Amino acid sequence: MKHFIVFAMLLAPAAFAQTVPPVSAEVVRAKVVKVDAPRGKVTLNHAPIKSIQMEAMTMPFKVKDAAMLKKIKTGDKVRFSVAVEDDELLITRIEAVK
Repeated sequence: MKHFIVFAMLLAPAAFAQTVPPVSAEVVRAKVVKVDAPRGKVTLNHAPIKSIQMEAMTMPFKVKDAAMLKKIKTGDKVRFSVAVEDDELLITRIEAVK
């Protein structure tokens, strides 16, 4: 009986993941404080990120692709999407807005 309970507990997360619809990427507004292209980072003063329960603040983020940083500069208003990969916040999309 113990083996069955352990087996059921191991399968539960996989079964749950299959029944929950995927969450769409949240788009967050921010202002660019600093672009550090050589390190693949951008510092943003961002609005709250509800999907990860983060309050509004200014902080650096790594970007998934450093080429994204060529299209933005300090002072730009942007919108971006962020994901958690390997326990790290990573910008997956960023674009300047007017």
